[in-house]
Amino acid sequence: MGSGASKNSEDDDDGSNGGGGQLYVSLKMENSKVEGELTPHVYGSLSLIGSWDPSKALPMLRESASMSELSFVVPPDHETLDFKFLLKPKNRNTPCIVEEGENRLLIGGSLQGDARLALFRLEGDVIVEFRVFIKADRVSPFDLATSWRAYRENLQLSTVRGIPDVSINPDPKSVECPSESLELDLAHYEVPAPAPSANSSLVYAADNAENPRSLSASGTFLNDKTTNTAPNISEDSDDRVDGSPSAKEMTIIVPDSSNIYSASGEAESKAVGTLSPFQQKDGQKGLFVDRGVGSPRLVKSISASSFLVDTKLIKNSMPAAAGAVAAAAVADQMLGPKEDRHLAIVLVGLPARGKTFTAAKLTRYLRWLGHDTKHFNVGKYRRLKHGVNQSADFFRADNPEGVEARTEVAALAMEDMIAWMQEGGQVGIFDATNSTRVRRNMLMKMAEGKCKIIFLETLCNDERIIERNIRLKIQQSPDYSEETDFEAGVRDFRDRLANYERVYEPVEEGSYIKMIDMVSGNGGQIQVNNISGYLPGRIVFFLVNTHLTPRPILLTRHGESMDNVRGRIGGDSVISESGKLYAKKLASFVEKRLKSEKAASIWTSTLQRTNLTASSIVGFPKVQWRALDEINAGVCDGMTYEEVKKNMPEEYESRQKDKLRYRFPRGESYLDVIQRLEPVIVELERQRAPVVVISHQAVLRALYAYFADRPLKEIPQIEMPLHTIIEIQMGVSGVQEKRYKLMD
Repeated sequence: MGSGASKNSEDDDDGSNGGGGQLYVSLKMENSKVEGELTPHVYGSLSLIGSWDPSKALPMLRESASMSELSFVVPPDHETLDFKFLLKPKNRNTPCIVEEGENRLLIGGSLQGDARLALFRLEGDVIVEFRVFIKADRVSPFDLATSWRAYRENLQLSTVRGIPDVSINPDPKSVECPSESLELDLAHYEVPAPAPSANSSLVYAADNAENPRSLSASGTFLNDKTTNTAPNISEDSDDRVDGSPSAKEMTIIVPDSSNIYSASGEAESKAVGTLSPFQQKDGQKGLFVDRGVGSPRLVKSISASSFLVDTKLIKNSMPAAAGAVAAAAVADQMLGPKEDRHLAIVLVGLPARGKTFTAAKLTRYLRWLGHDTKHFNVGKYRRLKHGVNQSADFFRADNPEGVEARTEVAALAMEDMIAWMQEGGQVGIFDATNSTRVRRNMLMKMAEGKCKIIFLETLCNDERIIERNIRLKIQQSPDYSEETDFEAGVRDFRDRLANYERVYEPVEEGSYIKMIDMVSGNGGQIQVNNISGYLPGRIVFFLVNTHLTPRPILLTRHGESMDNVRGRIGGDSVISESGKLYAKKLASFVEKRLKSEKAASIWTSTLQRTNLTASSIVGFPKVQWRALDEINAGVCDGMTYEEVKKNMPEEYESRQKDKLRYRFPRGESYLDVIQRLEPVIVELERQRAPVVVISHQAVLRALYAYFADRPLKEIPQIEMPLHTIIEIQMGVSGVQEKRYKLMD
């Protein structure tokens, strides 16, 4: 193994007693052939002075042609060891030969007595001498962790070294799994998903959009001339079932833009490991980015003992992100126009073209990347103000009352979105037909100097897809919740669609993205005009790869590994007997669940515990992604959390305070993991066939948070148990989830 960064010879008695850290000891005894049967052996079960758990010494035994070595770690409060060397018969079950003389004492890294020789008495009173070497050094927890990781890698070579980021059909070392299959129906293994989670039933995407910002106490719209006798209800009322107010329950206040929240002055920043906004320092502005807990902290003001931060700018356009997203946000803040710090994606298109689905998916993607994003659906505003029983005549262009009502709610939603942006929101998704130049000009006028507008037009010429969307609309939209005749609802919606088609004007003004026949996933076109900047570019790239084809995505952790058993962080260990059993059960599950899916694929990380878990699955291509590797624990790799707490208490406390942003020394944070997973997410969106992802806890937490639209701050706490499969169903109805627990 070697003795760490040892600087002492066997004659040095003082070097091992200085400094902090733990004592790393290496005992070596020269190997030589003794009558062809005996070899020297450093006895590992040392008799230790004091109440110390020997398992924490991390003993490491190595033998070579010339030397036997036992390396171990001694805690600072137990530095005295009492032991003897043994001579072990090589090929016989006879007792070991104990070293002559008194027990040896190892005190503070120095071997007492004659340290150079070990004497053994053989049969016939033959005395054999062996030279003994000892090296001891105080090492930091960082060096200790590195030594432990190097030992484990040398002891147990990985079966997946030297592979590219993605490789097709690798042939890892096979696992000898017990004979085990799933005899029962898959439904027998289904377990409820923990709340909150992805939807387990069909949900209309617009229902998840933002509610109007405020409600009047009198039950009427501000400046509303109509009478409303609906009961007053606060946002915290228990009378709502799904969290969305109905027309009978709520009314809306149009916010006064002159009263929009505007923070001023200075406040103390207590955040650790976050992106800090512009900071006032000696009359100058500067952007300070803390790149993770454990990295250099924000610079303090010379004239104050606390950070001085403009709280208005805290909320402005700085995503909770790392890597490229953080760098782009800094560049946009420093160089971009003020209005470009806020981005409005304004949907354009006829009904039943997938606008709301696209808006919901884009919102989920941007939130996951760390951008504060909200989805404003004008149809939801309309239903709250005018009810759900509006016939197709309400949507005629020659109906002045209908035009005025629809324009009013569109303006109200736009005002809400702009007000939210001025309070710190970054990206607003404005979801409506916006089918005429007059409407779009109104929105551009309202946004002038406040946010940058990009129109996103969805065009579909596939009658089959349009027909499917119309029928889904009748099934799910609250507009037809009280319509008992399904076909009558379909006819009314077709009339509504015809009213929009008569006045529809394609987008030709401003910055825009046109998606033409993209929803099927079978090609199509995407056109862009006047699009620049990091975030608009990422949006275009994401939209190019999305579609509505239904398919399942199965997420599961690897089978239990030996490091799981030991409670160690990271590593590249093999799977345990329990893990081998799960590998067999998983193969049986995949065979049953995907038996008719010939184009399905299996994705794993490059670490051997995921590859060994997947090795029993046959009949599907296997793809290895380095992006799916477990979070990099840096110098803590191979340690237990108890060891981190004891040896690196400051790092342990920093992690407990903010697990999302905490970055392991020389390792990664959850935000770093999200950044490297973005290509995986985009590829999962692009895939049209089922995918089984076998990965690791932190990685699967991040992936699951994307599909379930969970806030970033919740990612480190998401439950991701071993030996459980999470099935994410992707399709036109959004995201639904099932869970299967195959074994404890």
